[in-house]
Amino acid sequence: RSLEGLKTFSCLEELILDNNLLGNDLRLPRLPHLHTLTLNKNQISFQRNTYLESLLDHLADVVPSLEYLSLLGNMACPNELVSKDKDEDDYQRYRYFVLHKLTNLKFLDTRKVTKWEREEALLRGAFMKVVKPMDAKVGD
Repeated sequence: RSLEGLKTFSCLEELILDNNLLGNDLRLPRLPHLHTLTLNKNQISFQRNTYLESLLDHLADVVPSLEYLSLLGNMACPNELVSKDKDEDDYQRYRYFVLHKLTNLKFLDTRKVTKWEREEALLRGAFMKVVKPMDAKVGD
């Protein structure tokens, strides 16, 4: 669960962190040459509106060369692998939001980023944040 030793690998280009119980507090050191990052099947969620956004902002800052990212199997990636009540529209909104935040991506999850998706992400991506309502308190 600790990524502490990564800071000594500043020239790292590819990092596979699948199945590591990594959560919303994931913080990478600055890895300016990293172009591929897979975080499949971890515990990254969107339970509070800012979790995914915070992670994406962090990645934009510390891995500026990132071109391939995969978050499949995490709650933050809304598809049928995680939840039966998610569909392709949910997944596409997620893609727009991620592409809005990480503008250099060429691949997201298993799919190539299309020119049309990139244009839509620029226009509407900021409005595609996945929001889960907070639980209402009893008696409110």
